Amino acid sequence: MVSVREKIAYGLGDTASNFIFQTVMLFLTFYYTDIIGLAPAAVGTMFLVVRVFDAVTDPLMGALADKTNTRWGSYRPYLLWLALPFALCSVLAFTSPPLPEEGKLIYAFVTYALLMLMYTAINIPYSALGGVMSADASERVSIQSYRFVFAMVGGLLVTTFTLPLVEFFGEGDQALGYQQTMIAMSIVGMVLFLLCFAGTKERVKPSTQGTVTIKAQLRALWQNDQCRVLCVVAVVLLTGMVLRNTLAIYYVKYVLQRPDEVTLFVTAGMIGSIIGCALANPLANRMCKVKAYMLLQLISAVLCFINYFVPPDMWRTAMGVHFLWGLFLQMATPLLWAKIADVVDYGESTTGVRMTGITYSTVVFFIKVGLAVGGALAGWLLAIYGYQPNVFEASVAHGIIVSFCIFPAIASIAVAIIMRWYTLDSQKMESVQASLSSGKAG
Repeated sequence: MVSVREKIAYGLGDTASNFIFQTVMLFLTFYYTDIIGLAPAAVGTMFLVVRVFDAVTDPLMGALADKTNTRWGSYRPYLLWLALPFALCSVLAFTSPPLPEEGKLIYAFVTYALLMLMYTAINIPYSALGGVMSADASERVSIQSYRFVFAMVGGLLVTTFTLPLVEFFGEGDQALGYQQTMIAMSIVGMVLFLLCFAGTKERVKPSTQGTVTIKAQLRALWQNDQCRVLCVVAVVLLTGMVLRNTLAIYYVKYVLQRPDEVTLFVTAGMIGSIIGCALANPLANRMCKVKAYMLLQLISAVLCFINYFVPPDMWRTAMGVHFLWGLFLQMATPLLWAKIADVVDYGESTTGVRMTGITYSTVVFFIKVGLAVGGALAGWLLAIYGYQPNVFEASVAHGIIVSFCIFPAIASIAVAIIMRWYTLDSQKMESVQASLSSGKAG
């Protein structure tokens, strides 16, 4: 059994990660377009181009972590080694030097690429760590529930304090305010990563670790059909989720026309997300994780459709729907991450090779593809609608509400359909664990 204290320590690592992940989802597009004046289409393209590098760096980072062997384990050391570089890159990404527009775009491209590289380097080992803290399927759901409760707490801190801190530190200079806010968040995040490192332990030790080439790992990974299903799910899920979260600030400002309520609106969604993550483990104990995941996606889609029909003057109702969307969508998140650990076990049982790091890195890569596609779509759609900062046009507002509600609903429905090909339910995983146990005994 993994103690509650250790689960909390593990969760603090995602509190730190979400200082960046949620800030990128919620504020980075707005920062680039409305604060430093970059064209929305250019920002969208930049988000997508940077993902090309992840196709190389993500599997390499996963393979490197699998081959790492220190007195602290294979994955924990990266929390210690990379906490400071990650913090520095976070600050650089929200720093706006006095350059012409072309220079600002180049600077944004370079610093965003560095930030995503550091995110890869620290988040993939962190994610893999959750898969080796316990071999028990129920414990894995519990570990991931704690993780994402604390992840959403990090998101809640971002949504609640980012804009007020920008105003406080900037004193009218929003560019300076964002930079100083990220300095404060990065320092706290660095401390939380170190606490995660100190408070966790690796228990699952694969016998093949460090002896299999990257080429052989990739070949074995390709044979894992269940991993392929999760990769497709990751892209579609994150595309819809990031599109909605990126456009939330625009929806409140230009559709609801309540710019002073942006913080309250996004905070309501984050509170719903925290409650949802906390309810994931009780739900998994009462029904099949796979069926539960599909049901939660369909509920999320229905809520998005409902949101489309909420009149702009009923902004409190819109906020309530956004709260429920966060609750049901994020209730599914710990279930998804527990499935990745199950996929690792399944892969080992079918190929004889355990690939914790490279499996997590592969799924994380497709998560980041979804992150990029969602962010890119937000920028491109704003450009297509003819969006101009601080200018209200009815046609632009209608485009924003379609993109904020209908497209994420379609994505959730697609995820539920794709999950029909995922077969690792509780009964199947009992068989997988029995196979692994007999193999190790033999």
